[in-house]
Amino acid sequence: MTHPITTYLKDIKDKLATGQATEHTHRPALAQLFESLGEDIRAVNEPTRSACGAPDLAILRGDFMVGHVEAKDVGASLDAVETSDQLKRYRSALDNLILTDYLEFRWYVDGDLRRSVRLARLDARGSLQTETDGRANLADLLGDFLAHESQPISSPRELAERMARLTHLIRDVIVVAFESSHASELLKGWRRAFAQVLIPNLDQPEKTGQFADMFA
Repeated sequence: MTHPITTYLKDIKDKLATGQATEHTHRPALAQLFESLGEDIRAVNEPTRSACGAPDLAILRGDFMVGHVEAKDVGASLDAVETSDQLKRYRSALDNLILTDYLEFRWYVDGDLRRSVRLARLDARGSLQTETDGRANLADLLGDFLAHESQPISSPRELAERMARLTHLIRDVIVVAFESSHASELLKGWRRAFAQVLIPNLDQPEKTGQFADMFA
């Protein structure tokens, strides 16, 4: 039986060979890779959610959140992405995160880089060259990512700090959702209700930030 990482790498190669691939092209293969690692693993890919500034994939074991994955286009500089405001928010708010360009995988725990693995790289002709031990190293990284358990909260202060980090991320996602016209009908309804009951004109464009603060 073909190893899931071998199947994943072949899919990436085939898509790249078409010359039409984008970072979104490879996302189903990445989701399938995660789901192949356990019968109860689900990789939730919501394009609208991603367009609003949330990570590309949410990884669940059954009904419980394991972690998140942010994917960039093949060959993108992950060094540059690491310094972006977007990834700084993710690393601050999410305790188990993978950043990848589909060939290199960087795993962060509580914001700190835990491990980096390269599966393959593009050569001068644009062809993929597999790294020695790349498959084995990636299998280890993904296994540890899926086995990660969040640190238990042992005090009100820790609970407040963890919720504050998530609140900042939620606030930014809401702002981007409205600015990019991706806000859900449910979110729009909450905003109208807030405007009717709490603060007049809260549904006006210039008050998007204020609504996002309140809702988050």
